Amino acid sequence: MAVEPSPKHGQIVFVILILAATAVAAVPSEPAQIQLKIEPLGSISGSNRWDWWQARTGYLPGKTPLWVTTMSETGKTTSHDFHDIYQSVSRDRGKTWSAAKRISSLQRRQEEDGYQVAPGDLWPSWHALTDTLLATGKTFNFRDGTKEDYLREKVSYAVMERGKPWGPLRFLDLPQRDHAGYPIIAANAGCTQRSDLADGDVLLPIRYARDPKNRNYTSTIAQCSFDGKQLKYKRHGTELNIPQGRGLYEPSLTAFDGNYFLTLRADHSAFVTRSKDGLNFDAIKEWKFDDGTPLGSYNTQQHWVTIGGGLFLVYTRRGADNDHIMRHRAPLFIGQVNPEKLQVIRDTERILIQEDHATLGNSGICRISNTESWITCGEGLLRLGKRKGQNNKIICVKITVKPTL
Repeated sequence: MAVEPSPKHGQIVFVILILAATAVAAVPSEPAQIQLKIEPLGSISGSNRWDWWQARTGYLPGKTPLWVTTMSETGKTTSHDFHDIYQSVSRDRGKTWSAAKRISSLQRRQEEDGYQVAPGDLWPSWHALTDTLLATGKTFNFRDGTKEDYLREKVSYAVMERGKPWGPLRFLDLPQRDHAGYPIIAANAGCTQRSDLADGDVLLPIRYARDPKNRNYTSTIAQCSFDGKQLKYKRHGTELNIPQGRGLYEPSLTAFDGNYFLTLRADHSAFVTRSKDGLNFDAIKEWKFDDGTPLGSYNTQQHWVTIGGGLFLVYTRRGADNDHIMRHRAPLFIGQVNPEKLQVIRDTERILIQEDHATLGNSGICRISNTESWITCGEGLLRLGKRKGQNNKIICVKITVKPTL
C-alpha cells in the first residue's frame, strides 16, 4: 500500500524547491557578448615644436553635424608643459580634419601674482538639453611660468554654443569642506567622463585633496545644474578614497541599464564601483578579468563605452608584450564588462589602437548613438626612444556594432 507523505514531509520538499529556485535566481547571468567593428578615422598631426595631448572629441548632432576635437599644446621635452588649447573640426564624419586652430578664450595666461595658468585635461561633450558643447577639466598652474603647483588647481569648464566660438574659461564653485569635514583642496575634473540627467543636471566626477601636505586624492560625483552658460554645484555623493599612493583619481562615470558605473585610477591598480543614483556608490572593487586575474591597468585612465546594449571599458594594461612602454600605456584595449560582477570579460578584449612606441593612456570617448562611438587619443612620445624627434598625432577610431546573422 502506498504511503501518503505527511504534511511535514511535503513542507520540507516545498521549502527545498523554493531554496533551489532562489539559488538559481541569485546566480548572475552572463551578458550576451556584443561584436564590435573597429575602423580607423582621419588623424591630426602635431608640429615640430608642439605635441597634441589630452585630445578628445565632442559631437554636435543635427542637420549639419559637427565633430570638434580639443587638444592641449604641449612641449616635447617636459611632462605637463601645457600651453594653449587648440581645436580641429570635422564635417565629414571624421574622414578629414581641419588644421588645428588656437582657441582664443582658452590660452595660457599670466596672472598678477606671477603664476601662469593653462586650461587642460579637457573633455568636450554635447549637453542635449541646451544643445551646447560643455568641456570640463582643470587648470595647470606654474609659478614663475615653470614650477607647477597642483594646490592651485580648479574645476574648469568652457561652453561652445552652436555656430559660435568657445566662451571664456570658467570655474566651478565648491563647498569648503566635504561630508567628512575635511577641506576640499585642489579640486579638478581633469580627464573625467561625465553623465547628464534628463533634466539637464550634470553628474561630474571630480577629485580633490584633503591635506595640502599629502597629495592623496578623494574622488566623488558633483551634481550640478547647467543652463547652457553656467555650471552650478548642487550637492555631491560618496567620497571614495584609499590611503595608498595618490588615492583615487581621474574618475569616469557612465549610466547603463538603470545603474551608474564609476571607474577610478590609482597608482598601483584601477577600481570600479556601482550606484543606483549616480551619487551614492557601493564599496570599490579592484578591476579584474572574469577569470579572476587582475586586469593589470594602473596609473592611467580608464573610460566607458555604452553601445549595442552592452557596457565596455577602454583601458591599457600590463602583460601585452609592452614592457618597453611607459606604465604599459599601449596598446589601447576595449573589453565588454559584466555589469553584475564588475569584471571585464577576457574573451571580448580587442585592441582599439596598436602600440607604436608611444603611450596611449589619455583617451576620450565620443558617443554618437546607441550603435556608434569614437575613441580619440593623442600619442605620447615623451621619453620614448625609437620615435624621439617625430611629430606625434591624434588617432581616432570608430566602433560600431556588427550586425547579427
